Amino acid sequence: MDKLNNQILLNHLVEKFGDQIQNIGEPHGLLTIETSKDSIIEVLQYLKQDAYLKMNFLTDITAVHYPNQQKAFAVVYHVHAMVYNVRLRIKVFIDGENPSIPTATTVYNGANWMERETYDFFGIQFEGHPDLRRILNMDELDVFPMRREYPLEDPNRIDKKDFYFGR
Repeated sequence: MDKLNNQILLNHLVEKFGDQIQNIGEPHGLLTIETSKDSIIEVLQYLKQDAYLKMNFLTDITAVHYPNQQKAFAVVYHVHAMVYNVRLRIKVFIDGENPSIPTATTVYNGANWMERETYDFFGIQFEGHPDLRRILNMDELDVFPMRREYPLEDPNRIDKKDFYFGR
C-alpha cells in the first residue's frame, strides 16, 4: 500500500461513510471534514481501528461558538496517524440551545480531560462521559467563559475613545 496522504485518507472515509462526510476542505494542508453528531463515534472508531489508517492519536478536542448560526457550536477533533505523520480535523456542528454530543472516551482514553476542558469553557455536554465536571474554572461559576455571550470590550473604558487618537 501507498504511504498515507490526505487524498488516500479522504478516499477511505468517503468509501466507508459516503454522504456522512461533508464540507471537505484542506486549509493549510490539513484535511478537514464535517460529520454529524450521530456519526462521530463511528468515524473515530474507524480511523483508530483501521489497520491501514492507524489514526491512533487524539491530539485535541475543542469547540468554537458561532452565536449567529442555527447550529451554534462546532466540536472540533484533531486526530493524527503518527506512523505516516498525517493529521485530520473533524468538525461536528451541534445545536446551541442544548449542546450535547456523545463522548469520545469510548474510543480514546485521552478524550477524558479534553472533553472536561471543552465542557468547562463552552458548556457542551458529552453524553456518557465518566466524570464530566469543571477542570479549570471554579465549580460555582455559572457561565462558560469561551461562549460569545458578552461584549468583547468594556464599553466604559475611556482609553479607547476616539478623541485620544485625534478623531
